[in-house]
Amino acid sequence: MTIAIQTLIMSTLITLTKNKRFQFLPFFINLLIPFIFAGIGGLITVKSVNTWYPGIHKPAFNPPNWLFGPVWSTLFLLIGISAYLIWTKRERVAHFPRTVAIYFIQLILNLGWSFLFFYCHQIGAALIEIGALLLIIVINGLAFYRIDKTAGLLFIPYFLWVSFAAFLTYSIFLLN
Repeated sequence: MTIAIQTLIMSTLITLTKNKRFQFLPFFINLLIPFIFAGIGGLITVKSVNTWYPGIHKPAFNPPNWLFGPVWSTLFLLIGISAYLIWTKRERVAHFPRTVAIYFIQLILNLGWSFLFFYCHQIGAALIEIGALLLIIVINGLAFYRIDKTAGLLFIPYFLWVSFAAFLTYSIFLLN
């Protein structure tokens, strides 16, 4: 994890806990939601990582398998913190239900990539799907940014990683 991401997480957490209106239970729930999606994605992925995935051709820049867990855990933490920041401003946001819908579409598309790639072994379909995921990440990040700048900025590492994952998926598609 880069120093910039660590600093962003720490400064956000410090700001949250200093806020007199910080609410632990909603914070925990907002963290739990993306990790539930992550857990489902992990269940979808785990079998193929040990069976199908080792047998496909991958580019030389493919990260080692051990790296994916810490990166995704960090990203889901950032997504959960971002969602909490938005939740704290829900009463001042006229379009809050639409923002929540965008957020859940983003989580569902994230899960959909794992399903298509690892469960169905449909690399081409996963490539198309990750394009939709990137678009909704941008939309989600911008929607959050309009409500809370920090919440929107917390989506930048997620966008960068999924952009890399899209390029990796494209490369795997070409090689297989």
